[in-house]
Amino acid sequence: MLAKRIIPCLDVRDGRVVKGINFVNIRDAGDPVENAVFYDEQGADELTYLDITASHEKRKIMLDVVEKTATDVFIPLTVGGGIGSLDDIRDLLNAGCDKVSINTTAVNNPEFIAQASARFGSQCIVVAIDAKRCTGEAGDSPQWLKDSESLTNLNIKAGNDAALWEVYTHGGRRAKGIDAVRWARYMEDIGAGEILLTSMDRDGTKIGYDIELTRAVSEALSIPVIASGGAGQLSHLYDALADGKADAVLAASIFHFREHSIAEAKEFLHSKGVTMRL
Repeated sequence: MLAKRIIPCLDVRDGRVVKGINFVNIRDAGDPVENAVFYDEQGADELTYLDITASHEKRKIMLDVVEKTATDVFIPLTVGGGIGSLDDIRDLLNAGCDKVSINTTAVNNPEFIAQASARFGSQCIVVAIDAKRCTGEAGDSPQWLKDSESLTNLNIKAGNDAALWEVYTHGGRRAKGIDAVRWARYMEDIGAGEILLTSMDRDGTKIGYDIELTRAVSEALSIPVIASGGAGQLSHLYDALADGKADAVLAASIFHFREHSIAEAKEFLHSKGVTMRL
């Protein structure tokens, strides 16, 4: 059995690590490179940098931070935010990251994921999905979905599921009218090697991951799913891995503010029978 992974997430804005609640109410959590080195020494399995305003501000990703991190950190590094071209992916990989996380560009142009996977390999293409439970009218679908006759099942209004989650882009600012579970399955079909699944409802709340969402996506796919959004105590990590059937857990506040260490998390999960790299 493959070992489950613990992945600290470093949300970066203006060169600083930040953390918010439901994608707002941001507070500072330190220097990104210093945080990355700390987590490497602590025994994290991987690290993720997310430049949370890059797509919204229509600017390039932080290559300088990636280069500095790659010099001192030796665990796999995933970087996301503002990736809009194959050249962006090439530049990030050359700067030292191992995988790229793509959300907004994937929704705007799904073919980009197929192109990226073909050029760089699916192993380094992570599709990030920011999902929120539907409580009313869905957002405006992208034009390619409106024009497609073969992909209408991706629309949030299709079907009659008991629970539906809608895909958001631009750092959780824009609802896209796309069903998150079906979207994840489609991304796998066209080349994604991994899914980073964030519950917007749970992000920063510390009340636990959205287990129903995590399980729905995990059971629909054969590629790894990383659960994100809501970790507040060690039992939440276990719930996402065991009940949510995730392959990895992403967490921020629980580690950034030293409420628990990576070692404590791994020891707890190991004691519960979860296969970990200790």
